[in-house]
Amino acid sequence: MNNKGTIFIILAFLATAIPAFAQKKYAVVSPDKSVSINISVGDSIYYQVTLDQKELVGNSSIAFITSVSRREGWKIKGTSVTAVNEVLKPVVWQKSSTVANQYNQLHIDFSNGLSLEWRAFNNGIAWRWLNTGNGEYNVLDEKASFNFDKHGRSWFPQEDGFYSHNERQYYNYSIDSIGAKKLASLPVLFDIRGIKVLLTESDLFNYAGMWIRGKGNGGIQAVFPHYPKVKRISSDRDESVDSREDFIAKIQGPQTFPWRILMIARTDKEILSNQLVYQLARPASGDYSWVKPGKVQWDWWHYNNIYGVDFRAGINNDTYKYYIDFASKYGIEYVILDEGWCDTRDLMKQSPGINIEELANYAKSKNVGLILWTSWLVLDKQLDMALDQFAKWGIKGIKVDFMQRDDQDMVNYYEKVSKAAAKRKLIVDFHGAYKPTGWTRTYPNVLSSEGVMGNEISKFAGSITPDHTATLPFTRMAAGPMDFTPGGMLNVPKGAWAANPAEPMTQGTRCNQMAMYVVYESLLQMLCDIPAHYYQEPECMEFLKAVPVQWASTVPLDGKAGDYVAVARKAKNGDWYIGAMTDWTPRILKADLSFLGEGKYTMHIWKDGINADRNAKDFKMETIDVDKNSNITINMAGGGEYVARLVKI
Repeated sequence: MNNKGTIFIILAFLATAIPAFAQKKYAVVSPDKSVSINISVGDSIYYQVTLDQKELVGNSSIAFITSVSRREGWKIKGTSVTAVNEVLKPVVWQKSSTVANQYNQLHIDFSNGLSLEWRAFNNGIAWRWLNTGNGEYNVLDEKASFNFDKHGRSWFPQEDGFYSHNERQYYNYSIDSIGAKKLASLPVLFDIRGIKVLLTESDLFNYAGMWIRGKGNGGIQAVFPHYPKVKRISSDRDESVDSREDFIAKIQGPQTFPWRILMIARTDKEILSNQLVYQLARPASGDYSWVKPGKVQWDWWHYNNIYGVDFRAGINNDTYKYYIDFASKYGIEYVILDEGWCDTRDLMKQSPGINIEELANYAKSKNVGLILWTSWLVLDKQLDMALDQFAKWGIKGIKVDFMQRDDQDMVNYYEKVSKAAAKRKLIVDFHGAYKPTGWTRTYPNVLSSEGVMGNEISKFAGSITPDHTATLPFTRMAAGPMDFTPGGMLNVPKGAWAANPAEPMTQGTRCNQMAMYVVYESLLQMLCDIPAHYYQEPECMEFLKAVPVQWASTVPLDGKAGDYVAVARKAKNGDWYIGAMTDWTPRILKADLSFLGEGKYTMHIWKDGINADRNAKDFKMETIDVDKNSNITINMAGGGEYVARLVKI
């Protein structure tokens, strides 16, 4: 509900003799009064952010320049203030079944037809631009700067250019070393005197995604891929941009532009429960009650290299019926047919040995759904025809791959696919994708997306290390569900990894991979390995069969970006799960179970074995009884993890 009587927004005015407009100052304060945004409007617009009266973001400029408003300046037409305290109820439960949405807002209307909104939350701030006028115009530039303490540090996903899958390592740079040649996609994490600030965006539609470059000396500035002018198709999946226009976006009529978000966390673990991206996304329109999140048996990670069967393995119906049988046995909701099931230039031309209608009927008889892979290019050409046929076959979802851009043209493609899929009650997984920007609220059928350097890289390169996987919960995952594709069973210790694309290895312990199903959020969570490997590990499958993908609540237990993380999550059925991960450093963490509430629980534990540092497949199971007064010790080997399921007695 809105309550204009309890809002903490201060308006002050300072006139000077020189500027074209009198400088006006505003302050928007969070409901708990800990976070403050100080805004100055004159010839230019500046903002500053403080936490507990200590500066987090120094005086930084923003602007929005269009083809119809660039000469008019920032003359204020009017302002309004709002306080909101409401509870949101997500269609799909990523972190929780409800989301508390409490903030104070300042809305400023300018005489040039633009408006600016600021929101102060207890755990962050956000702003966005709005256009209220009719007619056509181009957005020529958007300026957003972030002046941090130059002695701070950043987890920086450095990019080579705007044409990217956004699958990057996070480099821990000092902020003053981030110069104009260093480009990053979002999200980006900063450490400012021990306070974590995560920069990302939400509600990205009909516009270009935001990236950042450094300015040196603590300065960071937004940059945007401009609208494509000349595009070139170079393969069955790749469309590069040879030249771009002199504008970011072309707009028709009124529009709200994306929210620029700074999440604020006094401790690293607070990032794990921050839901500002969801809170700032626009609500869904229509009925999405049919959406069914779940786990997925994945084929491509191991190139369909199954064994112990009486048929020739490969891309054929026998192999996929084997996957379907495995999924059915363990209650796995979906099987994906990745690249290879069809001609990559014609979705209606199935590969020899594949009959999708037969497979879909077989899967239905086993209570399993099928998801079909497609490159974005061929789907764009055959969208309505293909999705109509998929729905006729009884397919449940699509995995769309290789977009590799987030200019306005491509951002609009994502929305077109999301809408078209929802019309046929199909779920969507975006690969080769930019980071999520609130899709689970606006289009709840979009259950997950890549935009992360995930487990698939373990097939080819040794960069998926426990240092990397202990960074992701505090960086990429803060933006939204993350299709990392966990579940590798051939686990190796530090220094023992080798490329083996048909039977990949993963670095870190067995429990490392298992803990990802609790720590990592994805509403479409893959099991990446060969079913034969899972059949050989019945104790692991006890856990993988039970662990859900939706969470009624999330309780961060401990964490330090890049080093370790521990989190507890409650399932829909009332069971609790605990997942913990560490980098290559062995760790002992302590945690209390006060989140359990009343009653006793049986706690089933999977933890690193005594020899896990030498043979990473070594793990041990324990069962103990606990309650809310219990304390546990989480002992992890280097590259190790810990996972537990707590069932109420």
